Amino acid sequence: GDLLFQDLDSSPLCDAIELVTPGYKGANFSHIGLVVKDSDSLKILEAIPPVVTLTSVQAFLNRSFDKNNKPKVIVGRLKDEYKHSIKDALIFAKKQIGLPYDTIFLMKNNSYYCSELIYEAFEKDSIFKLKPMTFLHPTTLDTLTAWKSYYSDLNVQIPQNKAGINPGVMSLSTKINMINFYGTPDGMKK
Repeated sequence: GDLLFQDLDSSPLCDAIELVTPGYKGANFSHIGLVVKDSDSLKILEAIPPVVTLTSVQAFLNRSFDKNNKPKVIVGRLKDEYKHSIKDALIFAKKQIGLPYDTIFLMKNNSYYCSELIYEAFEKDSIFKLKPMTFLHPTTLDTLTAWKSYYSDLNVQIPQNKAGINPGVMSLSTKINMINFYGTPDGMKK
């Protein structure tokens, strides 16, 4: 039931996500996963291209590192008064394994992007709140080049202001506490 917030350095899209939605203490987050028990080991359930899948904890942590060579991951845990949500969230999330990754980042379309999956898993208890999505540079208010190119290649209109969610916004939920810092995500203030 713990949430792993990750600062990925894997693509211009990750950078674009982080630019428009700073998270906990200003940290850059472009990915999130959910800790689940699989047989006798812990795994990370995540929506990552091409599908919703289970990933080993080690593989998840080894994706990006800070200047001290530590994983750019912090762990969030639901506050005690919301822990009752975990059981149903895990049941829901596990049922989504194998569904396709949501490449257009729209809610309720039988595919999932990382934060959409976690949002829907905890939706019944309103752990996280949707916000209008933005694809605009926070200073210039121009659509970021990475998004223009991405959505042009998909031949899909940019879903500016459509309801959505991202790891940065999720990390600001008042219903979770940050309990462990593997490393320091970019932008995070002490």
